[in-house]
Amino acid sequence: MSFEITIRPSGHVFEAEDDETILEAALRQGFALPYGCRNGACGSCLGRVLSGEVDHGPKRPPALSEKDEAEGKALFCQAIAMSDLEIEVREIGAARDIVIKTLPCRVVKLNRLNHDVMEMQLKLPATERLQFLAGQYIDVLLKDGRRRSFSLANAPHRDEFLELHVRHVPGGVFTDQVFGEMKEKALMRIEGPLGSFFLREDSDRPVLLMGGGTGFGPLKAILEHAFEIGVKRPLHLFWGVRAKRDLYLDALPRQWAEAHEHFRYTPVLSEPQAEDAWTGETGYVHAALLRQYPDLAGFDVYMSGPPPMIQAARAAFAAAGLPEEQLYFDSFEYGEKGSG
Repeated sequence: MSFEITIRPSGHVFEAEDDETILEAALRQGFALPYGCRNGACGSCLGRVLSGEVDHGPKRPPALSEKDEAEGKALFCQAIAMSDLEIEVREIGAARDIVIKTLPCRVVKLNRLNHDVMEMQLKLPATERLQFLAGQYIDVLLKDGRRRSFSLANAPHRDEFLELHVRHVPGGVFTDQVFGEMKEKALMRIEGPLGSFFLREDSDRPVLLMGGGTGFGPLKAILEHAFEIGVKRPLHLFWGVRAKRDLYLDALPRQWAEAHEHFRYTPVLSEPQAEDAWTGETGYVHAALLRQYPDLAGFDVYMSGPPPMIQAARAAFAAAGLPEEQLYFDSFEYGEKGSG
């Protein structure tokens, strides 16, 4: 059985089968709804059910609060239509025409960036190119059928290789392999590009970017793209890590700050070590951002990193006046995205 789903405010209509999520049905028919993890953890696909009934399964997804549910909201990556629906959700026009592909690739470079982050460079077959938007991610398809998601850390204009920043999670099926026995020239299969985290180029608001750990990767891609296309809006990157050694590419944003007068960079350490001799910002990275920008009403904010950072920042930024439609985020569910 299928149900008719109408998207507001666009008025677009598509059909969903009773065994697929609303997000799956929308993507299958060319309607690009926002999403990130596809497992109910990040909240990117949150929208409102204006009429009709949906089912999230036996357990409420982690990113859907009781308050959200009481207000008629749903996570469309988990919700299944139980009737015809009218839903209210943002549509992502720029991603709609990009084809998701499954492709073989070869590891051409493994570059240890610090104690627990590896830069992987992947080469596609000579006849293939992966069209993607800066900030999107790919899935690495493992031989046992599992998959691991990693953000692309290179901008689309530098697509000879696909660059991933892989954080080592001890005991992780894939990352143990990357940091252990994997050699250059190894073959893999990937699927992508995926996700709705990318720079909205039609805005004229200043941009704040906030990354936690390897959440720097997609922000690196977005910034390199912005510099390449000549974006002149003010850009300010906040990068939060534990200690100085975790700023695995610290020299790069410092170079950007010297080369581009409209770009600023603020690293933030939550647990600086004595040997760091740190005199910069400390504590939670979102708190450091708010100390410099207590009123966020006039900004676009892009953030990527672990779910606790994303969840804390969403609430704090909303309280600081940031409209929901001016916030874009990519939540790294470790074991699902960014590592594992």
